[in-house]
Amino acid sequence: MTTASAIKHWARREAQTYRHGEDRPLSGYLAAMSVYASAVAGLTLLGRRLGFRPPERVSPWDVALFGIATHRLTRTVAKDAVTSPVRAPFTTYQRPEGPGEVHEEVRTDSAARHAVGELLTCPFCLGQWVGTGFAAGLVFAPRATRLVAATFASVAVSDFLQFGYSALQSKE
Repeated sequence: MTTASAIKHWARREAQTYRHGEDRPLSGYLAAMSVYASAVAGLTLLGRRLGFRPPERVSPWDVALFGIATHRLTRTVAKDAVTSPVRAPFTTYQRPEGPGEVHEEVRTDSAARHAVGELLTCPFCLGQWVGTGFAAGLVFAPRATRLVAATFASVAVSDFLQFGYSALQSKE
């Protein structure tokens, strides 16, 4: 048995043990992690080559701004009805779920579609990707990135105010 076939055999055995009879798209997850790692490595190399440097420090205000913006952008991508066309190749519509949001089920006909579907329907999963995008923006175009982040953060604040207003109205 060659080294490559021994590694494949070991990986299949480990995957079967991990799955425990469930449908878990490990190869799709591995591909998604590879895309993420390649994108981070590529951005890092590009930044170095073009002479961009990370900021000396990131202020608490930037952390708060990017955190709120990441929250809003991930919910927009993962749950908003108007972004359904982005998720449609990887999900099936189930029902409305909250104001302006939908519940979709992930398609499982391929490991790649399953993994991407899970990523696109999970705000928590998307957070790493979106947060990394804001971090890269802070290096390459900080002013524009802060403007975009402020836009999404203001929408998040507006959402919370809308929910608070509705809660107050329902008490009357």
